[in-house]
Amino acid sequence: MQWTERRERFRAILEGKACIHPASVFDPVSARIAEDLGFELGMFAGSIASLTVLGAPDQTLITLTEFAEQAHRICRAAALPLLVDADHGYGNALNVMRTVEELETAGVAALTIEDTALPQAFGADAGAKLTAIEEGVGKMKAALAARRDPRLAVVGRTSAMGISGLEDALARSKAYEAAGVDALFFTGVRTRAQLEALAAGCRIPIVLGGVGADLNDRDYLGAHGVRISLQGHQPFMAAVAAVRETMKALREGTPPAKLANIASAQLMQQLSRDADYASWSERFLGGAKS
Repeated sequence: MQWTERRERFRAILEGKACIHPASVFDPVSARIAEDLGFELGMFAGSIASLTVLGAPDQTLITLTEFAEQAHRICRAAALPLLVDADHGYGNALNVMRTVEELETAGVAALTIEDTALPQAFGADAGAKLTAIEEGVGKMKAALAARRDPRLAVVGRTSAMGISGLEDALARSKAYEAAGVDALFFTGVRTRAQLEALAAGCRIPIVLGGVGADLNDRDYLGAHGVRISLQGHQPFMAAVAAVRETMKALREGTPPAKLANIASAQLMQQLSRDADYASWSERFLGGAKS
């Protein structure tokens, strides 16, 4: 099955010695661009999903169904292994099981489940809060129990470093590792000292998001157990800026022929896989004799 091969490629990244930067993708075309450019992995973030599907901020408004449908569109369009941000699993541990079932069926190679208390509770102070470690462990175990393909990677994610500090981040990482997750995802790691302390306490691969400038060194990251380090989600922001500038120019009277930075017909044919459709049309619609 095609999903299995992609999951094996993702696991090869975890089992390797190098750190890679994934491509932040958000739809079929962006995934094909990343694939054509040679990226080893695509990343589909919850915040970008909310913007792409709803045009809404990252406030846990997107539903599991909406997220899984967009993930499936991405997986269907490109052979790129896809890591997705499944947030808190859209509810409690039983919701996590449903989340894993839907995203596994959608074709993702790996998914993260985090221990952030989402959505914000009524009357709660602003700012991120964490669930109890025991609840986080329950979610990780539920995710692992729900997957049908053992090659699907479940990544335990915590924001503890930026919320409650190093000691709590280490306690959570050890608990999630003991629960059986395939990798650990840390956000809020800003310094090499923080990473080295986390790496010393982990026996499984590390994924990083939102790192400090001190950690923009893939050789260093690879040597400390980091196999994937996110660089942010600039491609979507760049696409928004490009669309706005193009629409603004048209609104202000620029003739279409004089617009700047427009994809060529050749590039659009490549990304739409036009040659494949031409071949299929000839084969199946051209009336060729068998």
